[in-house]
Order: sequence, then structure tokens, then C-alpha cells
Amino acid sequence: MTLSFATTTQAAFLLNISTGRLRDLLNQGRVVNAQKVGRLWMIPLNHRGMPEIKPGRRGPEGTWNKNRRSGNTFVHVLRKTIDYNRDNGTSYQAVAVKVGDKKDYCHALKIHGPCQIVYQPHDPNKSQAGGARLWIEVEPQYIVERVYFSDGDYGPPPEVTEQRAKLKKKKSKQKKPKIKGKRK
Repeated sequence: MTLSFATTTQAAFLLNISTGRLRDLLNQGRVVNAQKVGRLWMIPLNHRGMPEIKPGRRGPEGTWNKNRRSGNTFVHVLRKTIDYNRDNGTSYQAVAVKVGDKKDYCHALKIHGPCQIVYQPHDPNKSQAGGARLWIEVEPQYIVERVYFSDGDYGPPPEVTEQRAKLKKKKSKQKKPKIKGKRK
């Protein structure tokens, strides 16, 4: 069995908790066999591809990894990011992985189980796939392992940054304050 490791961001995504909460667990020594290498935490993954958390002494029991996912995983290849990387010599993550309402970006994927590629040119999937016409769908019981390049560019891909900027600009235009005239 090969032991694989995850970074803080990857492990938080797998556990469905925030990176801040995971850092708290790391500082408390509750993440099994986690090691700090320089400034980065290396978190080992168990046979299910998940980090292991020791239970705390007080408070409610942790809910991570307790409930089975019921929704499919949707995988998108970000064409605009691929074009941006080619034109600018960068290596931003060009694969988007959507699980429920959370989205994560990575450079590559290992899908441990069957999956299907869906192409619907005249009926885009607006509910789960964000209007995509082509996506990869993985059943909820199968693990989708994300792979990141060590020398890759991180942060959201350029097309996501552009979409967020457009949305922010659109919202600010909608919320223009009304100027009232002076009364005499």
C-alpha cells in the first residue's frame, strides 16, 4: 500500500471543513501522523484516501467522514484556463471538481471507480455543472483523488477570477444609492 499525503487545503476539502478549522486541529495534534515540513503540513491519507482525526476531549463529536455523500461529483475541464496557460506560460489548475456546493481546482485527477462523460450540446446542465455542455460525472461512493503540480500556479484559475470580477461589478451597478435632492 502506498501512503499518499495531502496539503492543508486538500485535506480540508476532503474533510469538508474550512482550512482554518483544520489548522486548529493540526495545532492541537489531533490529525494522525501529520508532520510539518518547513511551513507546510504534510497530512497522510488513510486507505480510503481521507485524513484521520482523533476525537477531542470536550464538545460534540466531529461530523467529518460520518455521512456518505449522496450527490455525484462533477468534473469540468476549464478550456479558457488551458488557453491562458498556453498563451502566458503559466500552469494554473485547469480541472474543476464540484462536490455538492463546493468547488475545488486541481491539475489532474485519479478517479477510483467507474465514471461517465456526458455531452449535452443543446441542454446544458445548469443545476449542477454550472451550464456546462460537457462534463465527467462520478457516482458518490467513488473517490476522486486530486493531484497538484508542485511547481504549479495556485489560486483560482484566471477565468474564475474574471467571472468573480464581472459578478462583483454587476452587483455594484445594481446597488447604486439614490441621491435625494435638497428640500427648501
